[in-house]
Amino acid sequence: MNRSRIAGLTAGVLALAGTALLGTAPSANAAWSDCPSGSLCAYLSPNGAGDPGTVSGDNTNLLQYNKFNNAESIYNNGRSCDVVVFSGLNYTGWGENITRGTAVYNLYSDSNGYYRRLYHNVASNDWCR
Repeated sequence: MNRSRIAGLTAGVLALAGTALLGTAPSANAAWSDCPSGSLCAYLSPNGAGDPGTVSGDNTNLLQYNKFNNAESIYNNGRSCDVVVFSGLNYTGWGENITRGTAVYNLYSDSNGYYRRLYHNVASNDWCR
């Protein structure tokens, strides 16, 4: 076989391999959209990765739920209002308002540092406060 034919075959094999790799690429993370309407959702990873832990209504003790006790990101998919999340049980400790339709992508490293108090510690929530 001559060199130009080998080079052509090699390029063709590489192109097919590249196409096969593109065909098996993982889909985009749809975790935010997995949060049911009317819910506050907590995730064990930043950026809403993984399956959400969900609650609706006011809750005085979210630490009983692993995904809130160890939350790294949260999303307010409420229907009509904001939710205040607290670092303490029974609406105590640090409280931070999460606007309806808003996600906090990383509780540990948000730009203003306010949410860091909630990292691995979303203890209670109160809707429409």
